[in-house]
Amino acid sequence: MERLDDAQQQVQDQQTRVDDLEKHYQARRREERPTSQLAMARQRFQMLALRLKRRENARLLTDQRLAKTQVQGKNEQAERGSLHERLKRFEQDNATNPEPVQAEFRLDAGFGSYQNVALLAEMGYEVYTKSPSQQLTNSLKRESGDPTTYTRVGANAEMVAWPQRSFTHCPYPLDVALERFYTGSTLKHSTLPHNGSDPVAQDLPVWFNHYNGRQIIEAGIKEGEQVFYLHKIKVRSEPAIYLQECCVLFAANFIRWASHWLAEQAQPGKHALDVRKLGIKRQVQVAAHVSLCDYNGEITPPII
Repeated sequence: MERLDDAQQQVQDQQTRVDDLEKHYQARRREERPTSQLAMARQRFQMLALRLKRRENARLLTDQRLAKTQVQGKNEQAERGSLHERLKRFEQDNATNPEPVQAEFRLDAGFGSYQNVALLAEMGYEVYTKSPSQQLTNSLKRESGDPTTYTRVGANAEMVAWPQRSFTHCPYPLDVALERFYTGSTLKHSTLPHNGSDPVAQDLPVWFNHYNGRQIIEAGIKEGEQVFYLHKIKVRSEPAIYLQECCVLFAANFIRWASHWLAEQAQPGKHALDVRKLGIKRQVQVAAHVSLCDYNGEITPPII
């Protein structure tokens, strides 16, 4: 490829030639014709100027790619250094920890990146998650092909799985399943990766139900935020924060026990209400605005 400096020099030389020819034509009072030397020199100058512009644009794009590559190289070197430090730390932990913690993680798609899965796999944990990559889901949809390969795993869901699948951006093989389900009249798909010793690909309904059990945990977290307002810490000291958390956990369990107790104590009648059919939030709202009396109208002492 021609160097940019050479292209710039050619443009300058051609400009000089055009200027000289213009002076020559003016001195001799010659008319510039379409095929004259001056016209041909102008055309060549325009051609060289356009070529120089293309070279400058190409140079700019090349510089941008170079800068991006250099930044990426520095980031990868920094990441490689941090990975080496993490490897040494894990090796030291393995040598000094005779009883490592056994844990299972069921992650939402927002936390299901390859980096998070790889980290948890290196720590020896069982990992269930949902992939945030729509590109991966589309690729698996093309691979699934025959719809008869799907296994029904729920009332409105089917799955097909590939055990121990390798991926470019993950250093460890993963069990991966493609899930499809209807929301109204729309057919949707999602991808469920897994890493660990559980033979999930052998029993897809168990895999589906076990991962979706995390919704109970999510419901408990949402309940703590929206019903008991645990996200609005009303104290500042660490012991007081811990006490508030314990009170919220106690309240969540106590309300469920109390709803069954109240249902058993309620007197039959046309106005009888089964409090177990109320949601937890509704139960809290009702209980917070009624007096301390039982279903017979007798005052009962508060439970301490």
